[in-house]
Amino acid sequence: MPLPDPASFRAAMANLPTGVTIVSASGAEGPAGATANAVCSLSIEPMLMLACLDRGSRTLLAVQAADRFGISVLHRGQEAVARAFATKAPVAEKWEGVGWSERDGIPAIDDALVWIACDLRDVLAAGDHVIVTGEVTALAGGEGDPLIFHGGEYLPLYPPQR
Repeated sequence: MPLPDPASFRAAMANLPTGVTIVSASGAEGPAGATANAVCSLSIEPMLMLACLDRGSRTLLAVQAADRFGISVLHRGQEAVARAFATKAPVAEKWEGVGWSERDGIPAIDDALVWIACDLRDVLAAGDHVIVTGEVTALAGGEGDPLIFHGGEYLPLYPPQR
C-alpha cells in the first residue's frame, strides 16, 4: 500500500470532528491568540491540557514567553471569532471587535463555552507543529452548544431547531 500524500491525509482528517478553541497568551504586543482544534484534556491527576500550535505561530512565541496560556472553547455563534483567529493577520487585528477580558493575566474570549488557564509545562516539537502541555490553574464554564470543525467547515454540534 503506498504512503498517503499530505492532501489525502488532510482530507481524511477533515472527517474527524473536533472542538474549536482559541489558545491565547499575553504577549509583548498585547494579547496573542490562534484558533486551534488539536486541543484536549491530557490528564486528570495532575490536571493537564494539550494544545498543538503551528511552529511559526506568533501565539506559540507568546505562550513560551508568558510561560502560561489560556484555552477558550467556542460555542455556536462564535464562527466569526474562529475565522478571525485562524488568519495570519497582525496580532492586534485579530482582537478587533472581539469581546475579551483578562483572567489570571491571560486573555480570554468573553462568553466562551469554557475557559481554562494553564501554566506551561512542556514544549515538544512535532512535525510542522509544536505540542504544548499545561497544568490547569483555573477554569470557568458557561452554557450552550459547542462549535465544531468538520469537513473544512465550522458547524454547530446540533443543527438549529426549526
